[in-house]
Amino acid sequence: MTTYTTHPIAPRALEELRTTDDAGRPMAPFTDTEGGALLRCCLRRSEPGERVALVSYAPLRRWASETDAAPGAYDEVGPVFIHAGECGGPVGDTLPFTNAHRTLRRYAAEGRILGGELVGTPDAFEPALTKAFDDPAVALVHVRAVEYGCFLYEVRRG
Repeated sequence: MTTYTTHPIAPRALEELRTTDDAGRPMAPFTDTEGGALLRCCLRRSEPGERVALVSYAPLRRWASETDAAPGAYDEVGPVFIHAGECGGPVGDTLPFTNAHRTLRRYAAEGRILGGELVGTPDAFEPALTKAFDDPAVALVHVRAVEYGCFLYEVRRG
């Protein structure tokens, strides 16, 4: 059986994003009056009254800088919500944001896309991730929102 771990945006990347995001813009924090934003720093929904920011993030570029991969044209920048200040990170080890349709996008070690799978129910996540990592060519999986294509978090072997 293949094991894997979920990864929010790394603390070092969050530090950088809270200054200048991956599109070169300064962070513009605001108070989330309604709550419900999918926070990529701690992998939970925001609560009303929390200070958050919507920033541009390049998840594959950041992963590639750690691994010497070359994503080429697959490098992309997209919007993500984060806490405007430090947070405690994820609590627990459950797969977050599984209550809606999601896309699991698989990547090879060199950074190219190997395919994807639409996952429609919470109980389908584990089997889909196991299937993805049963392929030895898969190094990384991005979990993404279907409705906007936004990056939610990454899943790695181990």
